[in-house]
Amino acid sequence: MGVVDHIVAWMEEYLWSAGADGFVVGLSGGVDSATAAALAVRAVGADRVLGALLPCHSIPEDAVLGQQVADAFSIMTVTVDLTETFDALMAVLPPADHHLARANIKPRLRMTALYYLAQSNNYLVLGSGNKSEIAVGYATKYGDTGVDLFPLGDLYKTQVWEIARELGVPQEVVSRSPSGGLWPGQTDEGEMGITYAELDRVLAAIAAGDVSEIAPATLDKVRGMVARAAHKRSAPPICMVN
Repeated sequence: MGVVDHIVAWMEEYLWSAGADGFVVGLSGGVDSATAAALAVRAVGADRVLGALLPCHSIPEDAVLGQQVADAFSIMTVTVDLTETFDALMAVLPPADHHLARANIKPRLRMTALYYLAQSNNYLVLGSGNKSEIAVGYATKYGDTGVDLFPLGDLYKTQVWEIARELGVPQEVVSRSPSGGLWPGQTDEGEMGITYAELDRVLAAIAAGDVSEIAPATLDKVRGMVARAAHKRSAPPICMVN
């Protein structure tokens, strides 16, 4: 069984075990959400997959490419514009110097909308996080990590690109520079300070137990990212008293 068939079978089984009827996925216009959506269609059929377009001070290209993905796989979409909701919340919150405190509200609002849509249809929220991002914590806690399942969670980003091409994800989406859309001009690789190709090479070397070919400074950087992200990969700790 190939990787795609394995993931598709796993998704189908997980949906059945949860007693759910389908999947809802936020279509950001990026390759990860597009690949997750394509896998969902393979697993349960397009009529049981809902694509959500969730603009929030987003660039128009996000919605255009998100809809292009939906059209490519015959997925029904719903648009929930969160811009005014974001602005209203920011108007009542105290100012914050840290720009991420503001930016991370966007994925957390999207999570809330996705769960509303999911519960309204007895669907599961499909995550699009990949192995690379999960390892180093490149995700918003209770934002894009707030999902029911991660079908791409054991695939490095470079592997996601390969599978996206195999599944027929539109080339414009595959070749687009990865971005969380947190602020104008933001890119994943620019924010992390390392390319996905290099990150995947380091993570694979660590997993294999042979880091002899990795530059010490790069190895230290990635190990630090992994260590600092440990809390994002675990459930909240419980203080045991008995």
